[in-house]
Amino acid sequence: MGKFSGILLASDFDNTLLYTETARRQGSEVPSVSQGNREALHYFMDQGGKFAIATGRALPAFMKFVDQVPMNAPGVICNGAALYDFEKGRYVETVLLDERTRARGQEVLDRFPTTALEAYHVDNVIHAVRPNLYTRQHEHVTHVSVTEKNSLLEVPLPLGKIMFEEDHALLEEVKAWILEQPWAAEYEVFFSDKTLLEVTARGASKGAMVQVLAKHLGISMDHVYCVGDEANDLSMLRVAAEGFAPENCIPAVRASGATIVRHCEKDAIANVVEILDRRYS
Repeated sequence: MGKFSGILLASDFDNTLLYTETARRQGSEVPSVSQGNREALHYFMDQGGKFAIATGRALPAFMKFVDQVPMNAPGVICNGAALYDFEKGRYVETVLLDERTRARGQEVLDRFPTTALEAYHVDNVIHAVRPNLYTRQHEHVTHVSVTEKNSLLEVPLPLGKIMFEEDHALLEEVKAWILEQPWAAEYEVFFSDKTLLEVTARGASKGAMVQVLAKHLGISMDHVYCVGDEANDLSMLRVAAEGFAPENCIPAVRASGATIVRHCEKDAIANVVEILDRRYS
């Protein structure tokens, strides 16, 4: 038992726990998780707290970094499409896309011919249709190469999510068109970056899966804290007892009322643990 017993801290990975934006944009080497963040997480867990990652990454893309992240709870992956137990090597919960998504996603690609798509298969394979510059940037940051397909209809099921990649202005058009379709209510549609528009099944969000995780661990939502920087993090910031965001967060996250902590490059997660340390002293 320790001061953080009964407390869950869930954090986004990219640009929250680890700053990957420079590497993605410039093609430079992806840094390692900082010693300051690692030490803070070890202290949090040693004092009884549960730490979980809550990332938009598919399992193979996060597994490249899993040894750098101290954690003692299952993690939210694929933007809430799955909850994965890293210790036992198995999925705890999944919310998957149905087979109609492939035809609908391909219709989007046909309508917007410069747009690329990544499709995340739960068996740890990332497929890509018409990969573009943004696909290659994403490959560099995740350290996972995509398997190319000529059509989304050729990608095998089951899928956790699909993700469209293009300039932001065009992806806004893509999002608007999707939301106009009669089937739009079957999906969650959100940006995880200006150049990445994600689609998951309705109810598959970080916020929903963090709630599943808290119940799985027997932790009250009154003692669940979440950290994130992007639009795909808003759902978990809203369900948390308190949401935190690094200084580098997008304006919508800042406007959500999240408590702003240090920039990701200055150990934002360690800053959150410092705040909780004072609160639970």
